[in-house]
Amino acid sequence: MGTITTVRIQSEPFDTAAEAAAITRGRTDAGAVVTFTGICRGDENGVPIAALTLEHYPGMAEAEIERHVAEATERWPLIGVTVIHRFGRMLPGDDIMMVVTVSSHRAAAFAAADFLMDYLKTRAPFWKQVEKTDGKIWVDAKATDDEAAARWAAAGKHQAAE
Repeated sequence: MGTITTVRIQSEPFDTAAEAAAITRGRTDAGAVVTFTGICRGDENGVPIAALTLEHYPGMAEAEIERHVAEATERWPLIGVTVIHRFGRMLPGDDIMMVVTVSSHRAAAFAAADFLMDYLKTRAPFWKQVEKTDGKIWVDAKATDDEAAARWAAAGKHQAAE
């Protein structure tokens, strides 16, 4: 059985547990499942947020995410990867995105999830608008996020620990 990959961009909520169960169902070679879910916070630097709106470039966003999922499967021995990213208006507490990585060993699953999350935060073609009580603002990329993502370019291929 090969690597199972799923990439979806949708406005509807998702169920992280159901997605993780679906990608491992019937697999006896899975030894580790790592899930990450990004959630809309209720504040930004102590300032309340009413909502978050995410926009994307349809077609391009999916292709870019699929390209990075393919890179993750080349770098680490993964059995499965699921990436789901929402778009539209979300309220504090709503799930925004999720990454599920599955491998025979935890090191590969953790590293691949970390790689994909750094990519999604910095390079995926999404635009974020924060709605506060005093108006709406488009959010710029943070230098700390770019620094986190840059380590993967320098690192090259990683091998999973046994």
